Amino acid sequence: MLDALTLDQMRMFVAVTEAGSFRAASVQLARVQSAVSHSIGSMEAQLGVTLFDRSGHRPVLTSEGQALLADIRAILLKVDTMRARARGLGEGLELGISIALDPQFPIEIAAQALKTMQDAYPSVGVRLTIAPMGAPIAALRERRCTMAIMALDMPDPMIELEELAFLWRVAVVARHHPLASRAVEGPAVTAAELADHVQIVGEDPSRLTEGRDFHVLSPRTWRVSDNDTKRVLILSGIGWGNLPIWLVERDLQEGRLVRVPTAEYGEHGETVLRAYIAHRSDEPLGPASRLFRRALIDQVQHGKMARP
Repeated sequence: MLDALTLDQMRMFVAVTEAGSFRAASVQLARVQSAVSHSIGSMEAQLGVTLFDRSGHRPVLTSEGQALLADIRAILLKVDTMRARARGLGEGLELGISIALDPQFPIEIAAQALKTMQDAYPSVGVRLTIAPMGAPIAALRERRCTMAIMALDMPDPMIELEELAFLWRVAVVARHHPLASRAVEGPAVTAAELADHVQIVGEDPSRLTEGRDFHVLSPRTWRVSDNDTKRVLILSGIGWGNLPIWLVERDLQEGRLVRVPTAEYGEHGETVLRAYIAHRSDEPLGPASRLFRRALIDQVQHGKMARP
């Protein structure tokens, strides 16, 4: 009787599991509760196992239900991906695309790729959102963007990641900051010395990295939402922090900022991130999005992202 199983039954099973009750699942699916209960009952009869323990106030997955949940989710993912690919083959040009861009990635490179896309498809509108840390993948999960350029590797079976480039960041201070003279004259600045000064830190607007800090060494932190604000605060002498080399290269050349060499961040105080192009596996890219992706890769491969 396994052939009698339907995708509708499987989706209801997953919905009940995620919503926590038959009632909540029926609201989520816009179905009457009796239809959801009947569907799960039929599924249990066809499989010959009990999927939920209904003895309590809320249905609880049995051991058999837990064992089958991963298989059913995998089946639904494969089916949704297949449908999306088929839909993409028959779809025309997008009306618009939305892109979530991590601020660690050079905006000029993204702009050149967008110009290539615009030249080919001038009618396609673009919404570009600067989205740090976990925000790009959150936007993809919530279907708030078509594509993301992200610098935080957070595996998700619904998200396809394609490695794009390496991004270099460097610890810097203003030339009149106390750490500037230590950076120029002495040996590598220690973590203990850095901890004596305010560190300007970027904050994740999503909840995906809640409670986690990245490359934070000082207990004294100022939190900001974007790299431009961070750069201005560092230039004012308030504290030190990590910024993309492409953003501060001119400041370093003209002496407004000074590198802070510390072993905590590797040679010359540098850290390296990987940048990825990402999109949902169940929502294939249209012609304009595919062209933007190719143009972006071309920009990187032709030396536009070479390390300074």
